[in-house]
Amino acid sequence: MTRPAPFFAALLLLAAPAGAQVPTAPPALPNTPLADPPPLATPAPPPAAPATPPAGTGLSPQPAPPMQPPPPVVASPPLPRVALVTSAGTITITLEKTKAPATVANFLKYVDLKRFDGTSFYRALSFPAPTPLGLIQGGLRGRSDKVLPPVRHEPTSATGLTHDDGAISMARAAPGTANADFFIILGKLDALDAKAGDPGYAVFGHVTEGMDVVRAIQTAPVSPTAGEGAMKGQMLLKPVTLISARRVSAAAAAPAPAAAQSRR
Repeated sequence: MTRPAPFFAALLLLAAPAGAQVPTAPPALPNTPLADPPPLATPAPPPAAPATPPAGTGLSPQPAPPMQPPPPVVASPPLPRVALVTSAGTITITLEKTKAPATVANFLKYVDLKRFDGTSFYRALSFPAPTPLGLIQGGLRGRSDKVLPPVRHEPTSATGLTHDDGAISMARAAPGTANADFFIILGKLDALDAKAGDPGYAVFGHVTEGMDVVRAIQTAPVSPTAGEGAMKGQMLLKPVTLISARRVSAAAAAPAPAAAQSRR
């Protein structure tokens, strides 16, 4: 795993042409006092338009057109929410259906077909840091009886999402091979975002309730020997059962709280 990557002439003088007549000075005026100029009359204002048609025209006053009401504001449909009920508690996630539509649709297929039921969170990765930093991973672990075809890769450079605290993202081998395994971020791991030469991983939602459960799973004991390759030493000694994954109805979902409050 790769660790943590302006804007902004000239004065023109006109001489009298040769042969031109130059005006002479005006004759002296007689030393006679000038009479005061007559006062200037103040122009009368234009007549105001009549509020009603002139008498005798046979026309009736026309009422002003009624005020048109503003167009109604169409509220965006709420983002789908899913409750992951585990043996350690419930984790509720909100899925970014508009920003990552293909990935969200893939995840919801597993939810609606109940294919996450009875699976587990099986991996926990922790980095040394003053605050929790790492991830937990869960899903089907390649069970051929439940896995659906893989989903196309939606990189963070296209979705505008990032691997910050509470982000849920798809586990994969090569881009375009993700299917039924996912991980949840603790802290900020933007090294997993897409960048030049690296497609990164596909974030498709965030935890909005239950980060305490995520932290508890991350700190559970791991086996020093289980796991292959980069995951060796990161497999939970006792995987946490994912009992069920169900959509949270809009009626049951509380209004989305502020991020700082909701990702508690």
